[in-house]
Amino acid sequence: MNVQTIMVIGAGQMGSGIAQVAAQAGFRVYLNDIRQEFVERGLATITGNLSRNVEKGKLSEEEKQAILSRLVLSTDLADGQYVDFVVEAVTENMAVKTQIFTKLDEVCPPHTVLASNTSSLPITEIAAVTKRPEKVIGMHFMNPVPVMKLVEIIRGLQTADEVYQLTEDLSKQMGKVPVSVNDFPGFVSNRVLMPMINEAIYCVYEGVATPEAIDEVMKLGMNHPMGPLKLADFIGLDTCLYIMEVLHEGFADSKYRPCPLLRKYVKAGWLGKKSGRGFYVYN
Repeated sequence: MNVQTIMVIGAGQMGSGIAQVAAQAGFRVYLNDIRQEFVERGLATITGNLSRNVEKGKLSEEEKQAILSRLVLSTDLADGQYVDFVVEAVTENMAVKTQIFTKLDEVCPPHTVLASNTSSLPITEIAAVTKRPEKVIGMHFMNPVPVMKLVEIIRGLQTADEVYQLTEDLSKQMGKVPVSVNDFPGFVSNRVLMPMINEAIYCVYEGVATPEAIDEVMKLGMNHPMGPLKLADFIGLDTCLYIMEVLHEGFADSKYRPCPLLRKYVKAGWLGKKSGRGFYVYN
């Protein structure tokens, strides 16, 4: 199948990044969200990213305008009728995702592939609400999408080989490096990353060290570009908690038990950078 038009659902940090790299790769892209202000904010983020690339000499003004011209703003899932490939990038919540996939299954043409950018939820379960489970796949981009090269590609139980190959090819066209991963809770990236972040939070909770000290140890001692607590703030502590809960439920193993301090911060509304406070305070 020749993919020409892509729909990205969710115009937040991840969705706008995915829409940007797809438009840069030459695809016509529908950027969809539930409200006009959300898609306009997503477009503003993309425009800002591209403008910085022009200032740095990585893009010409003409190339920037050509990329922006390939973006179509959408607030109606029915626009799925015009696309060949969908990437869903909404909140990490199974009920929300399955509702969207049920609707997409109704409105998208039979050939359209439905991908989820989920960072932890089972693709097989998402696929089960559609009548095209062989055309449902996981496509987990890393944040920030325009910079990070990795895409985890996750097959569901019924994902067809040709759909996997198409998704792999599409990732490469977007300038990404696809890695095949099986459908287990958290896949590889978050199964390894989130317990590390959770353990760092336990170190704060138990008074082992301050957040600054823990992050400094991991940066200087383990050569991490960013400490785990600063990274948690950037990901969003609510997202970290949700993924830990998926791991804990999926494996029924106490080693994935979310730290009580993580729960406390989320209940307090301390979600990290997006709320202005997490393990650090942001202006």
